[in-house]
Amino acid sequence: MTVKKISASAPAPGAPFFTPAQEPPAGTALVSPDRQDVPTLFTPLTLRGLTLQNRFVVSPMCTYSADDGHLTDWHLVHLGAYALRGAALTIVEATAVAPNGRISPEDSGLWQDSQIAPLKRVVDFVHSQGQKIGIQLAHAGRKASTVAPWHVTERGRHEVAGPDVGGWPESLVAPTAVAWDDGFPTPNELTAEQIEAVVRGFADAARRAVEAGVDTVEIHGAHGYLISEFLSPITNQRQDRYGGSFANRTRLLTEVVQAVRAVIPAAMPLLVRISATEWMEHAHASAPSSSSSPSASLDAAESWTIPQSKQLALALADLGVDLLDVSSGGNNPRQQVDPKRQVDIAGEIRAELLRHGKTSLKIGAVGLVYTAERARDVVQLDEGGQAKADLVFVGRQFLREPEFVLTTAAKLGVKVQPPIQYHRAPYRL
Repeated sequence: MTVKKISASAPAPGAPFFTPAQEPPAGTALVSPDRQDVPTLFTPLTLRGLTLQNRFVVSPMCTYSADDGHLTDWHLVHLGAYALRGAALTIVEATAVAPNGRISPEDSGLWQDSQIAPLKRVVDFVHSQGQKIGIQLAHAGRKASTVAPWHVTERGRHEVAGPDVGGWPESLVAPTAVAWDDGFPTPNELTAEQIEAVVRGFADAARRAVEAGVDTVEIHGAHGYLISEFLSPITNQRQDRYGGSFANRTRLLTEVVQAVRAVIPAAMPLLVRISATEWMEHAHASAPSSSSSPSASLDAAESWTIPQSKQLALALADLGVDLLDVSSGGNNPRQQVDPKRQVDIAGEIRAELLRHGKTSLKIGAVGLVYTAERARDVVQLDEGGQAKADLVFVGRQFLREPEFVLTTAAKLGVKVQPPIQYHRAPYRL
C-alpha cells in the first residue's frame, strides 16, 4: 500500500512559537479586488509601508485591566481574538505616556521599559496571524485618576479614584486649572517645562512601541484628554504660546506629532485621533456669564468645531500624519451629541482634504457601525464618486461580535479567507 505524503504546515514567519502560517491572512477577499462586485470594505489600503488587506480597524477600547501599566494575558486573548478573525489592524487601547496620564489606575502604559515585553507578546501573536497592530499613545489630563466605569452607578459620571485605590487626584494636569465638573479635582496648570516633558513622554513611548514591534502609532488628541483640552478654547485659557490663537492651541499636538514622527521609522504610518467637534455649539449663546461651576463659567466661549478640525487636518497633512481618526465629543459633560452625524463629519473633513489636494492624509470614521451594510457604506464610493472615509474603525460591535469581519463578508456575499484552523466551520447565514 502506498501512503500519500502530506507536507507539514509551514510555520508563521518570525513567530516565537509554532502556529501555522495564515497565507493569506484571515479576512482577505479570495476574489480579485478589481471585480466590480467586491465592496471597497474588502479591498487593500496602503499607508506608507503598511498594507492592510481589508478596511476594518479595531478601535482602541479601554478595558481597565492592566497591571501597573503592563499588559497581561487578558490583553493577549482580548486583542488576539480580533486578529485571528480577520481584522486587518488592531489598535491597543489608550496607553499612557506618564503615570499621571492614565485614565484609571488599571490603564495600559508605556512610560517605562518593563512595559515593552508584555506589549511585544501581544504584537507577536497578532503578527503570527498575518495581521497588523498599532498602539494609541495618550495622556488623560484633567480626566485622569478615575475608577473603571463598571464601578460608576450614574450614567455619564466619571468617579474620582482616590489614593486609597491607587489614584492621584492631587496630581492632575491640564492646560488651565479648570475641573472636569462639579465634585471633581481642579487640575494643576502645566508649566512650559512640564509641557516639554509631556512631548518627550510621547516620543519616549513611541520609541518603546517601535521596540515592541508595532506597525503603527496613533496619537490620542480626542475625547477631552490632554491634547484635546489644549485644542479647545473652553478648556485652554492660557495666555502664553500654548493658548489663545488656533496656532497656539494646536501647538502641543504639532510638537507631539513632530516628536513622534522623528523617532518612528520613515515607513511607519502615523495616526492621529481627534474629536472633530465638542458638541458645545448650543452653549455659545445660552451659557450664563457667571456660575458656581468652574467649567460652566467658560461655556460661553467659542468651542472646538468642525471648521477648526478641517483647518487642523490640512496642517497635519503637511506634518507627516498619514491617517486622521475622526471621532467627537468628550471634553465637556454638557455636550449635546448627535451620534448619527459622526460618519458624515468624517466625510466632510475628507472632502476638504481632497479639495486642497491633500491626498496623502487618509480618513478613518467611527460611529454606530453595528451592521455589515453600515460598515460597507462608510468606505464605499457614493453616487458622486466620494467616500466618507478610507477605513472604518469599529469598537463596540467587535466586543459583541469578535468575528464581525467574517460575518460581514458572509452577509455581503464576499468570499474571504477564514482562519485555517477553522476551515470546517464556514460562516452561514
